[in-house]
Order: sequence, then structure tokens, then C-alpha cells
Amino acid sequence: MYRVLVFCASSRRCDDSYHALARELGTRLAKAGMRIVYGGGGVGSMGALADGALAAGGEVVGIQPRFMYELEWTHRGLTELHTVADMQERKRLMLASCDAVVALPGGSGTFEELFEVLTAKRLGLFCGPIVLVNQHAFFDLCVGLLDRCIEEGFMDARHRDMWQVVECVEDVIRAIDEAPGWSPQARRFAAL
Repeated sequence: MYRVLVFCASSRRCDDSYHALARELGTRLAKAGMRIVYGGGGVGSMGALADGALAAGGEVVGIQPRFMYELEWTHRGLTELHTVADMQERKRLMLASCDAVVALPGGSGTFEELFEVLTAKRLGLFCGPIVLVNQHAFFDLCVGLLDRCIEEGFMDARHRDMWQVVECVEDVIRAIDEAPGWSPQARRFAAL
């Protein structure tokens, strides 16, 4: 089963349209037979993602550090839940458990996870698709910053193939399927 790691937020303060986006993504991935891997949360976009997938009969795997589990931040209806020692172990296990990554709008945790997986891809340690769902132009500044890194010579122009940007959830599966191939040999130009 194809495994999609989704980065998204636990915030309840953001606009409800972000939660609806997460729920719709969960539903679409589940109906396409894709297994969702995510941070295991039960609120905000995280909870909506899991609810959408589970309601559509999908499988959802949560990976959560022990302190979050102890704070009862966990979704209680997951197919599988893995509790780990800390955030670093969580990120390692999430990345090892997926074939593709989708980033939804979120806060600092979402950006930390996104940039870690971009770095892993740049170094040829992860070779799967990375898709940013740009609802409300949320990732415009982020993509602009990455483009600036390329323009200023901090990254190679070939690194633009590391991520795809879509405007709506309907385009996520197509973007995963059509993402340019990536090889561990990319590390040869990672430091050029």
C-alpha cells in the first residue's frame, strides 16, 4: 500500500477552511487506497485529516512522542499508533514509513518537518515526491524563499524538482504520480 506522510497543524485557532482541506485530503487519499502516516494528533487539521480518512475506510498511522501522548493530544481511533521517545525519533520514523510527503498549511512544526524532508531529499536520503498544498497562497513566501536560495547560489537549479506545488487537494494525487524522479545520486550536486 502506498504510504503518504502528511504534515499539518494541530491549531484550533486557524480558519476552519484549513481543517476542511485536511479532512478532504484524508478522504481522497483513503479512497485512492493510500495509507496515511502523520503525527497522531486528534485536534485541528491533524484530527480532521485522520477523521476524513477513517470515515472513508482508510488506514491512518500516527507517530507521536511520548510527552504528547501523556498530554492526551492523540487521536483515539487510529489504525496504528506508535509512541516514540522524542521529536527527533518521530521525524526519523515518519520519514522511514512513507513513500511521499504532503505538506498542508501549518505553523513552525510543519515548517520544521518540511525543511527536514527537503534537506533529506537534497542529500539523496529521501527520494519520494514532496507536495505543498498552497491553499490561500499559504506557501507562496516559502516557495519564494526556496527560489531565492537557488537564485543566490545556495541551491542548484535542479533542486526545484524536489517539490511540487498544487493549489487544491484534488491535484495532490496527480502531483504525487507525476513528480519528477529523484535519485540518491542527487547528493553529487547537493553542495555545488
